[in-house]
Amino acid sequence: MKIPFTMVGLTVLNIGPALISIAQALQPARADSPADILRARGIQIVDDRGRVRASLTVLPATTTEAGLTSQETVLLRLITEKGRPAVKIGASEQASGVSIAGATGTKDTYAIPGADATASSLKLRSEDGRAHIIKP
Repeated sequence: MKIPFTMVGLTVLNIGPALISIAQALQPARADSPADILRARGIQIVDDRGRVRASLTVLPATTTEAGLTSQETVLLRLITEKGRPAVKIGASEQASGVSIAGATGTKDTYAIPGADATASSLKLRSEDGRAHIIKP
């Protein structure tokens, strides 16, 4: 049985586009250009197990029953694998600051540099209860 020439020709013509398609699928994905802006109310970065390890959120202004008011605040949290927010960076119209906490299992070890409308300070505290506040 003879294979018609047209069948061989069509097969060769089909193999070409198939090879090109496969070659393109094997290349890594690339963005043609970066996005100009990302807009969201919050961002979370999770690990392989789905646990939040970092978050960036805008906390709304609140008023407590006692009449105390807090300003709208932007807060960045970096969280350990055990769920402890070890680093926090916050900013509002009233004040801004950074909180660096001790390892998981500690509750009173931290460093907090901060600034409000009129002054700045550095608060240091150790697990043994020793504390030191530095003001200019």
